[in-house]
Parts: sequence; structure tokens; C-alpha cells
Amino acid sequence: MTDDRANADVRILQGAATIANRAAEEFIKSANAAAKASGSFSVCLAGGSTPKVLYALLVSDPLRGQLPWDKMQLFFGDERHVEPTHPDSNFRMATETLISKAPLKPEQVHRIKAENPDTEQAAREYEQVLRSHFHLASSDAPRFDLMLLGMGNEGHTLSLFPGTKALRDNGELVVRNWVGKLFAERVTLTAHAVNNAALVIFMVAGADKALALKAVLEGPYEPEQLPAQLINPRNGRLLWLVDAAAGGILSRGIRE
Repeated sequence: MTDDRANADVRILQGAATIANRAAEEFIKSANAAAKASGSFSVCLAGGSTPKVLYALLVSDPLRGQLPWDKMQLFFGDERHVEPTHPDSNFRMATETLISKAPLKPEQVHRIKAENPDTEQAAREYEQVLRSHFHLASSDAPRFDLMLLGMGNEGHTLSLFPGTKALRDNGELVVRNWVGKLFAERVTLTAHAVNNAALVIFMVAGADKALALKAVLEGPYEPEQLPAQLINPRNGRLLWLVDAAAGGILSRGIRE
């Protein structure tokens, strides 16, 4: 993986609410452009507190009426090894804040079935979902119109944690990942799957993210320590929406 961080568009905003509002603008723009161009809009959802605010905005007036709901295909970037009704489930959060409140049909929502006792099988099944939906050849990656991501305070994104096997690029799109520090299994998209997206948006808020964010964007390229550095779209746009607390010590970025 090459280091293309200089191509990232970094915007430093006032707070998490401002991040959600800006992300909503980008979401609507991306959705309508994709629907017009191809008749379909594929978006990969993220877990976390800022995406939760974003999803609530999207199903509220006036934004609700600006989206081509019937053209949407919803996917997930990662999932915890829990039932879909569990409080820690990314699918449950997205269902409560977005899916259940939107005019979506069940076939428009593609969740990771991470409740499977065999997380390796769950990963293989979700990879097959992607390959089938996007009509992929063996070496291809999906072309998501929009990929939403967060970042942890140690530089992880999705369930790509420092030092874990999921960081290895072996051409897989979805992998099971044992995260020792959490004593937990995860199912996650790989960087290979993410980096073919047309638009990737990171949403990062909070002072506890400041050092990791500076390291990811301005430090040495060491993705084994800082997995978010692996995200560099090959033929797409990378947008970082960060709040003043997270971006306060950055020496780059447009402050708005």
C-alpha cells in the first residue's frame, strides 16, 4: 500500500453536530449523483456516535425528502460478534436510527451475520454478498459510492486494529479478526475492499483522538501501528471531517 495521505481533504469543523451536517450534505450529493448516473447508490455504513447523529438527520425533514431512498443499497463496514439485537451491534444502531425510519425494503439492506458462531464463515458469506451484488471477478473490489468511517483513539478504523491479522493485504474483501485487547472477534471489510470506493468520509470527534489523528495524517507511514493510514482510495476522494478538539494540533487542514 502506498502513502497517498497528501491527497486527503481535511476539514476542521466546530463540533460533532457540524461534522454530521457536513457529512449529510456529502451523503445527499453522492446519493443523487450515483442514482442519476447508474440508477443505484451503494453506501457502507459505520458504527459510532457521530454516524448515529448523521443517520438521524437523514431521516428527518427536510433532508429525508432529498434522498433517492428507492435507489439505495446499504452495506456495513464491520460488525461485532453479537446478535443483531444486541446493544453493541452496529446493525441494531443503524436500524434504530435510520433503517426502521426510512422507506427501505429488506432487500436493500445487506447486514453482516456476525452472530454466526463461526466468524470465518460469516466473513466468507459477506464477501460472497459483495461479490454477487457488485458482480466481481476474483481480484476485483466493490465500487462503493460512499464509505463512512470512524477512527479510534489508537488509530484503528472499521475493525482493523493495530497489529492484527486483518491488516495483511491478501486480496480478501472481508475477514474475521481476533482483537486481543478486547478479547473479541470481529468481522470487517479490509482496506482492499474500502480503497475502491468513490468517496470515503472519516468522521472524527473528541480530544482523545487528537494525537492519533495527527499521527495518522502527519506522522510516519506505519499502518501496522495506525491502520487508518491504510485507507487511500485508488480512484476516489478521501475526506476527513474532524472537530476542533480532534484536529486542534494538526498543522494541515482547512479550518471552517
